[in-house]
Formats: sequence, structure tokens, C-alpha cells
Amino acid sequence: MDEEYDVIVLGTGLKECILSGLLSVDRLKVLHMDRNDYYGGAAASLNLNQLWQKFKGGEKPPAFLGSSKEYNVDMVPKFMMANGALVRVLIHTDVTKYLLFKAVDGSYVYKQGKVYKVPANDVEALKSPLMGLFEKRRARKFFIFVQNYEEEDAKTHEGMNLRTVTTKELFDKFGLDVNTIDFVGHSLALHRDDRFLSEPAYDTVKRVKLYAESMARFQGGSPYIYPLYGLGELPQGFARLSAVYGGTYMLAKPECKVEFDEMGQVRGVTSEGETAKAKKVVCDPSYLPNKVKKVGKVVRAICFMSHPIPNTSDSDSVQIILPQKQLGRRSDMYVFCCSHSHNVAPKGKYIAFVSAEVETENPEAELEPGLALLGHVDEKIIDMYDMYEPVNDSSLDNCFISKSYDPTTHFETTVQDVLSMYTKITGKVSLFLGFLHILKHDVGHNLKVAGSAAQGHLIRCFANQQMLFSS
Repeated sequence: MDEEYDVIVLGTGLKECILSGLLSVDRLKVLHMDRNDYYGGAAASLNLNQLWQKFKGGEKPPAFLGSSKEYNVDMVPKFMMANGALVRVLIHTDVTKYLLFKAVDGSYVYKQGKVYKVPANDVEALKSPLMGLFEKRRARKFFIFVQNYEEEDAKTHEGMNLRTVTTKELFDKFGLDVNTIDFVGHSLALHRDDRFLSEPAYDTVKRVKLYAESMARFQGGSPYIYPLYGLGELPQGFARLSAVYGGTYMLAKPECKVEFDEMGQVRGVTSEGETAKAKKVVCDPSYLPNKVKKVGKVVRAICFMSHPIPNTSDSDSVQIILPQKQLGRRSDMYVFCCSHSHNVAPKGKYIAFVSAEVETENPEAELEPGLALLGHVDEKIIDMYDMYEPVNDSSLDNCFISKSYDPTTHFETTVQDVLSMYTKITGKVSLFLGFLHILKHDVGHNLKVAGSAAQGHLIRCFANQQMLFSS
């Protein structure tokens, strides 16, 4: 261990493993260490025995739940947008050869106490009770605008500069009502709260276009995919990538103390009396607690069931978004469900997660609207953790610290953090931009997805129904 490295990475969470892989591909000499004896860190996937040990001490899991080894329970449950940034990183780095994915059955939205399927094709769009007939006509015009919009082509802008026009002003132009705005902003653009309404509309339009492109990638009732055997496969895939390019891994290394010189810059990491030298350190917030600040808390219910979530067409995998306005909250609530169809539970068993950012003194009670959607729950575990963000200036101390995982059930914010860190570490802005544009039309040909096939995307559901909507 008494060697010199270009970068030392602490923690084997997904963000740290992606960065370790990318930096190794760049031919940097990387040492990757973790105080734990397993991969994944805060984003690990645990079997039933590991889960009960973590949350219930010496208790054993109930026998009726089945074999422990048949479970892979994600500590940070998230689906992947089929055309999103993480998929593009996977393809760019060829980590896809280590993984197999499957489309998620459905995406739903909560409205006035009920759940409604987000339309996945033109027939569903026509029948959807989310909008009335006249509102569908207005929404159709909006989706046509989004579908045609290209920032480089002024003819598609309809006289608006989306870098300065707010999202609310854009919605007002098309006369969309508050329920449609709620649906578009939270179920399609995946905003966590309503702050987006006062922000430039460009980001929301870009997000809706991503949702539509992801719907088009693979057969299924949603824009999401998910790896077989759970998300714990992702960090290990990037760890393999790093090892192929010469990265060194050391698990179960206690302490991992970051050392600094008299100027306050990183000079290495000490563990068990040995110091590995490096001029840059990448880590999660737990390794440098004096350089981060608490920005919130996440509460999550991990629920084991013997049935799919009611009113979701018996879907084996599903996401439900509960917009903040529907619950009188400041941020959205999320329901994530997976099962044997993705090899994360025995046949006939379902794992559902209800997640939210804590806003009151009674976090568990905040989850009641989401829990009420699940039906009978066989077993429930409540998990809570603090969210942290770095406060240091990485250009001064060469410490690059990731943000904690948020309560969303998708990976877009996670990958944006990774790519931003990569740019700060290497100065390679071109790679950051390139990841967001590569393989725009060929993602489906480079990713192993069980049962994949092209399917019409959401915007087409509305945009190509002129005769139906105008009749």
C-alpha cells in the first residue's frame, strides 16, 4: 500500500465506482478502498439475512418470506431512464457486458387519492382520465412543440427563448391547467418540487424529451429499465472496469484517514499504519465529515408483500410518483416496486419502497399516503439517513466529495453529480458533454435488455392523434 497513486477513491458506492472506472480508463493510477468488506457502500444490495442484521440486530427474517439468498434488496432503490445519462455512461465504458437489464412494467402518478398510469402509447393516451378531451387538445399542441424543439433551429422556438422564458410562462402560452402542469412537471420531467415553474423552461423541455426518447427505446409500459439481480450489480460492474485498466481494490480497510500537508492539500490516505500517497482523493461524505454539510434527511419504508401493488394492472415492477401538491408537501414522494421478474425476490414476493424527504418531526407518518397504496404489507422496515453536500473548495484541497443519494427513484441526479465531479477532477469538460449526446439513436443496440423492442413514445401518443383529439 506504501505506493504513490494519481487518485485514491474511498467508498465503493455507485458514484465512487463509476468515477474509479472512468479515471482508470483515462490511464490514471487508481487505488480504491472501502472500510466495508462488500461493494456498494450506501447503495449496496443486501440479502434478507444482511438486511435483518442491519436493521433488526440479532433477529432472523420470518420464514414465510422465503430463502434469504433469493433477495437482493437495494438500499437506494432507483430505476434507470432507458435513454438517460447512466445508460450512456454504461455503454460508453462497455460495462453493459457485465449486466442484463429488463424493462419496468409501468409508471404511475398519484392524483386526488388514486393512481393513474402514465400513457405509454396512443391508445392509452386517448383513454387516459388524467386529462379531459379539451385539455388533451391543448396538451397535444404542447407536446408537438416539445417534440419539434431544437435549440439550434430558431424556427422551432415559436418566438421564445427557453433559456430566459420561465416554465410557467411556457405552460401559460399553451393554456395548460394546473393538473396537467403537475403531471408534466413531476411525472414526465421528474422535478422533485415546484421550483421548476420559476426557472428557465429549457431544462423542463429537455427532460420531457428524454422521457419520450426513453419510452421509445424498449418494449414496456414505462421509460425505465432495471438490472436483473438489483442495483448492487452496477458498482461491481464499474469495479471490474477499473480492475481491467489497472485499478487496485482494497476492501475491509479500517479508518481510511485522509492526510493533508501544511497547505491543507491532500497528500494521501492512511490505514492500518500504512500510507498510500496521492494528490487527489475522491470519496463519499462519510470519509470527510468536516468538509460536508447536512442538507436534509430521507425516510424510506422497505415493505415485503405477497402481491403486486393494487391498481397497477398486476405489474411486477412499477414506479408511482406522488406530486407534492397532491399531498400538501414541499417535495414529491416516490413508490418503487420490484419482484421476482427482476430476480430480486422469490416468485410470488414483492419489495416496495416508499421514499420521501423528511419535512416534519414525525417522518414515518409522512409516508402514510404512499403506504396506503400498497395494500397488505407482510413486513416493514423503516430506514432514515441524512443527506450531505460538500462545502469544501476542491480546487484548493483536491478533495472531491460526492453528494448523498436523494429520495428520487431514478438516476438522473446521481449521474449529473458523477459527471460534474469527473470534470472537476480531470478538467475534461468534453467528456462530460459527450456523455450527454453519444449514441442518441443507438442506445437500444448496445444494451442487453430482456424482451427489448422499439415502441412508440409518449409525445407521439398526443402529437399524432390530430383526428382523434379534434373530432
